[in-house]
Amino acid sequence: MTGLPDPPDRPADPHADPHAGPSADPPADLSAGPHAGPSREDPGPHAGPSWEDLGPHAAPGLRAYGPPPVGAPAGPAPVGPPAGPPLAGPSLRLSPRVLLTEPIRTLPSLLLPLTGVLFLGGFSSGSFGWAAFGLVGSVLYAVVRWATFTYQVIGDRLELTRALIGRSVRTIPLERIRGVDVSSPPLHRLLGLAVLRIDTGAGGSKQEGELDGVTLVEAERLKAALLWHARARAARRAGARGTVAAHGDGPPGAAVTVPAGPSPATAVPPVRHRTGETLPERVLFVVPRRWLAYGPLSGSYLLTPFAFVAGAAGLAFQWGSELRIDGRIVVGAGEWLWGHPLLLGGALVVLVLAMPVLGAAMYAVFNWDFTLRARDGYLVAERGLLTRRSVSLERRRVRGFELVEGLAERWAGVARAWAIVTGLGDSGTRGQLLSVIPRRAALDVVREAVGPILTGLRPHPPVARRRRLFRAVFPWLVAAACAAVAARSWPPLWWAVAAALVLAVLGVPLGLDRYRSLGHTHEGGRLSVRSGSLRRSQVVIEERAVVGWTLRQTWFQRRAGVLTVVAGVGAGSGGYAAIDVGEAQGVAFAAEVTPAWLAPFTEDAPFTEDAPPS
Repeated sequence: MTGLPDPPDRPADPHADPHAGPSADPPADLSAGPHAGPSREDPGPHAGPSWEDLGPHAAPGLRAYGPPPVGAPAGPAPVGPPAGPPLAGPSLRLSPRVLLTEPIRTLPSLLLPLTGVLFLGGFSSGSFGWAAFGLVGSVLYAVVRWATFTYQVIGDRLELTRALIGRSVRTIPLERIRGVDVSSPPLHRLLGLAVLRIDTGAGGSKQEGELDGVTLVEAERLKAALLWHARARAARRAGARGTVAAHGDGPPGAAVTVPAGPSPATAVPPVRHRTGETLPERVLFVVPRRWLAYGPLSGSYLLTPFAFVAGAAGLAFQWGSELRIDGRIVVGAGEWLWGHPLLLGGALVVLVLAMPVLGAAMYAVFNWDFTLRARDGYLVAERGLLTRRSVSLERRRVRGFELVEGLAERWAGVARAWAIVTGLGDSGTRGQLLSVIPRRAALDVVREAVGPILTGLRPHPPVARRRRLFRAVFPWLVAAACAAVAARSWPPLWWAVAAALVLAVLGVPLGLDRYRSLGHTHEGGRLSVRSGSLRRSQVVIEERAVVGWTLRQTWFQRRAGVLTVVAGVGAGSGGYAAIDVGEAQGVAFAAEVTPAWLAPFTEDAPFTEDAPPS
């Protein structure tokens, strides 16, 4: 059975022949059990720097196969695809401590049926016996699930096997692994357990594989090993094509292409490790706890009190039907409160005053100690108070970033940032680089982790301003006219007319701000588009990420002489638009980024047979 190769070792003598030397084992042995002790393959947090995390000028013929052994001196790496023994290990199970978490997690779903059994049985000894039988059955089911689930690394793939009734085997090729997330819910943290999720970029919000109930040590070991072997397999495939890619802590894109095999003539000058000589990772940013106060400015967290009230009402209706409680009691309570406007107004005032307090509390729970690290060619974001979560983003797949600012966030000078990553499932959650922090600090961190933001955006034509004003004002004028017609029959609707007119007036500054936010540019191998007002978003992506263009015009846009240019990107949301640009301006923008693609469709550019299709 063929396994993954071992990484090349550094020669003991720094002046020795760079094309000769022993080979070293990978940084973590996937075949080791969850209780394996420290070894040379797992040096710990104080190990030397990783070969994967190199600067744009890598050593001659360097391939990113993994870190050197502990204590090995620095030196050039050997060239050529290394070979090693096959990587295989025994079948492993989750930690037995998961048997304590499974019954507790299933208890809420069993609570209502067991309560129903007790009510129907009149709280007799028989009903208590059936309830106890249900609890014992859930525990036995958890034991059987634990005993019939195993995971194992066989060659170049990870297999997750479940044999409860029928046998089910899920196979995940190591080279397809895009990220490994580790999270620890409160109960897991109490027992020293973690949930490890594997993302293969297959799309959707659900990860391809999940190990729910491994120890924290085993989770970190598996995460490091799986990510290392995924990079090693990708490096082998790239080496077979004659491409050597070396990425450092700076922006991605520092790729060096040389012929396969030893070729000193094509080598570039070596440099020292950019992240230091002793530490394997670097902390890019830790969000200070006092900045958690900015959280409610994002908007969604402000609705936390109303979400609690709505959830409580939903539970009351659900429990009332399950426990045979007349739902008219809940409805009657609501009618009574509606009949006492002073109490209702006081409750609303309390909820409004609680919005920033509860919003800040919920934001702190999800984003406590938000930390961004650079580790072994990955960007690692960790956050959470009750549930601690760690997300790894492969840096060579990062194609840009998105900077988001809400209206209140812009007023306070804060922003959020997301990475645009190819092959990333659930990018809206997993791709977050920074929580709400001051905009200047966010730009500094993003510049170091991904790349600088592009300024000097090109303005859009004045007709775009008229369109933004029309779209912000006209709908409310229509609503006011409809409400005025209806108010002749029902006078209380005149307040709706006044509200619609107020919103129409507020639409004027909103439309002007939307126009000021429009912009696009292309500079230094990157392009950027910006739009929005209540949620202003500026996207900066590498031009190599563009896979196609869409030039879209509605009937109103054709009459106005503008169009929307959408850059198709195989990452993030899949496409980013420059809204209401001039017709000639939009075509020129696309032709500037990918001139060969649009050459056959433009009159002033000659057709070339080798131009790639659009």
